[in-house]
Amino acid sequence: MGRAARRAAAELATTDSEERNAALQASAKAIREAASDVIEANKLDMAAAESHGLSSALLDRLMLDAERIEAMASGLESIAALRDPVGRILDEWERPNGLRIQRVSVPLGVIGIIYESRPNVTADAAALCVKAGNAVILRGGSESFHSSQAIYACLREGLAEAGVDADAVQMVPTTDRAAVGYLLSSMAEWVDVVVPRGGKNLIKRVQDEARVPVIGHLEGICHVYLHQDADIDMGRRIVLNAKMRRTGICGAAETVLIDRAAAERMVPEVVSALQDAGCEVRGDNKVASLVKDVKDATEADWSTEYLAAIVSMRVVDDIDQAIAHIREYGSGHTESIVTDSAQAAEQFFREVDSAIVLQNASTQFADGGEFGMGAEIGIATGRIHARGPVGADQLTSYKYVVRGSGQVRP
Repeated sequence: MGRAARRAAAELATTDSEERNAALQASAKAIREAASDVIEANKLDMAAAESHGLSSALLDRLMLDAERIEAMASGLESIAALRDPVGRILDEWERPNGLRIQRVSVPLGVIGIIYESRPNVTADAAALCVKAGNAVILRGGSESFHSSQAIYACLREGLAEAGVDADAVQMVPTTDRAAVGYLLSSMAEWVDVVVPRGGKNLIKRVQDEARVPVIGHLEGICHVYLHQDADIDMGRRIVLNAKMRRTGICGAAETVLIDRAAAERMVPEVVSALQDAGCEVRGDNKVASLVKDVKDATEADWSTEYLAAIVSMRVVDDIDQAIAHIREYGSGHTESIVTDSAQAAEQFFREVDSAIVLQNASTQFADGGEFGMGAEIGIATGRIHARGPVGADQLTSYKYVVRGSGQVRP
């Protein structure tokens, strides 16, 4: 598989945008035409998952119906419609000796993607890689094995129909967990980067075992900070959405910080809104003194990614203490400040070193689709290469193209 991927990546890098887009559009067509087959395959996965006692939330992630299959096909077409991320001139200049230098975007090469139960990731991830001129080796979760295989067959059909090497998209044909370890540790010759997409345990394993570069994040410990100059109605709406819109995603807020100068007017309203929505609030001493029915927050709460209807809340002295808290306990994912003060917002943007920082907006906007990137493989919190939503543009590197007219170096 590695040798085939390397060969396909070299061929794919020479294709133009029209050829890659045609492959994605043909794959979308194949998925629509095979919808009944995909649904039948998904029924096998659903039956096995139910017999193993998977939670209702995981079953919902796994389930495919006609509407979700159409969304998958439409997603491929949306990715095809994005600008070409390959061959863009990122910068150019001329040296005094007449050399003309350009920095030009190029594909990464071969990408390994390891993901869990959502079968739609098979289509999204493969499409983003192909759009950026990369070959990809997919390793889906065992729960979605049959569904992913059915989708994978459609992707290869679309590639072949468009005249693109079908080995540009491959899928590990086993659910054996040893295959993950082999991909991470023994494929450095063939795989240029690995992208994990899934829960904390999966991502930690990938980061611990990988012998190739990893693009990903371990946790999403996201904060909403209500500055003393925040509009209280806006703050309440943002906190409620950031925590409760979808509690199980990495962009869900896990901690709310509130300025001491505004605590008496803000804490009761925000806590009430959260509790009315069914959220458990764990607060520090100041929060507990202002409202009833709040559990005492422990030191562990400040560094916990709940992924559930639970939030920790702390009153801070000022913006400096809020930033210090985020630096100590945050995971570098997404942080939001709610304030009408441009000065406070600029300080927050300047001093908070997370992949995504927002003013007056919910942390749940931490999403490639919401950023206008079409789709994403995940959110990267590292400081090398990609940060934030990883879309087609982030699946490229660059090279330098230098044009001369006979120059030699003295």
